Amino acid sequence: MDTTKTKITLAGGCFWGVEELFRKEPGVLKTEVGYSGGQTNNPTYETVKTGETGHAEAIEVTVDLSETSYEEIFRFFFSIHDPTTLNRQGNDRGSQYRSAIFYRNEEEKQAAQKVIAEIKDQNRWKGEIVTEIVPFDAFYSAEDFHQDYLQKHPGGYTCHFQRYKP
Repeated sequence: MDTTKTKITLAGGCFWGVEELFRKEPGVLKTEVGYSGGQTNNPTYETVKTGETGHAEAIEVTVDLSETSYEEIFRFFFSIHDPTTLNRQGNDRGSQYRSAIFYRNEEEKQAAQKVIAEIKDQNRWKGEIVTEIVPFDAFYSAEDFHQDYLQKHPGGYTCHFQRYKP
C-alpha cells in the first residue's frame, strides 16, 4: 500500500465549487463530493438540504503527500472560501454549508491548527475564523448528479474563487 496517498475531508460551502477548484491543485489525485459530520447514516441531498441531518456538504480529496502536504491543502482551502461566515457561503445558508476540517489523525489536526494560526497572524480574514476542526467519522458519497458537477455544467452556480495566493 502506498502510504503517501491519503484522503482529506473538508467542508467549505456548496461542494460543487470546492471540488472544481481542488481538482487542479498539485498533488490532488481524485476529488469526490458528499456529506460528512452528521448523525444520519446514508444521507441524501434531499435530507442534507433540510439542515436536520447534521451533515455538511463536503469534499473528499485524495492527495499524494509526496507532492503536497496537509499544510498546502489547508492553505489553499482557506483561500477559496470565507472561513469567517458561520453556516454560510455566498447565497447558501444553513449548517450544511459550514466550514470544517474532518481530521483523520493527529498530524492532520495539528496541520489544520497551524494553518489557522498562520492566516490569523497574516490577517487574511477580518472576522473570527469559525472553521470547525473535528474528528472524521464518515464520508457519504453524494449522488452521481453532483459528482464533477461544474465539469458537466460549465457556468453552473458557484460562490467559490481564489481570494488570495497562499
